[in-house]
Amino acid sequence: MSEQLRFRVLGDSLAAGVGCARVEQTPGHLLAEVLREAGHRVDLGVHAVSGARSTGLAAQVRATAPTGVDLALIVIGANDLTSFTPPAQGAALLHDAVADLRRAGGRVVVTTAPDLGVVSHVPPVYRSFVSQASGLYARAQADAVVRAGGVVADIGSHLHGRFAADPRLFSADRFHPSPAGYALIADALAPFVLAAADQRAA
Repeated sequence: MSEQLRFRVLGDSLAAGVGCARVEQTPGHLLAEVLREAGHRVDLGVHAVSGARSTGLAAQVRATAPTGVDLALIVIGANDLTSFTPPAQGAALLHDAVADLRRAGGRVVVTTAPDLGVVSHVPPVYRSFVSQASGLYARAQADAVVRAGGVVADIGSHLHGRFAADPRLFSADRFHPSPAGYALIADALAPFVLAAADQRAA
């Protein structure tokens, strides 16, 4: 029997699955099931906190220490954008979190800040600007992740059009994804998570 894969999910409300009605609909649980179907024995730990910014990642990384980490998924950036965190600052904090998880022996997959230009609360006249700001922040994050030894799950371009065209992918607050939206996100993340798990097992 294969060794247990200690899979840890860190980040913000998108990592925690805010907008889901049941825990089984959240991204961590969806991806844990994907890993199990691929033959991994999974120990899932969700350390993500709703409302978290990159400043909170260090505490979440420390929370993984007692049980260890083989594979980590970080979803972070939306709250940094809404709080106008400078890209260099957020990227540096993300770099340190990824580097710490790598030193602890974990493979790390990161999905960067989403394009908030698709959110219906954003007035149409500002959507292009918000999308540009989101992209700038995400690129700074991606560079930091690679330098720290992590893997960037570049799913934004794949999902942007789907979320922009289908309001059913958003929950009632029109900001967080609905269960259908999370299922779409998990499907996009699955190849990156599986590849990282396979590398860990090799």
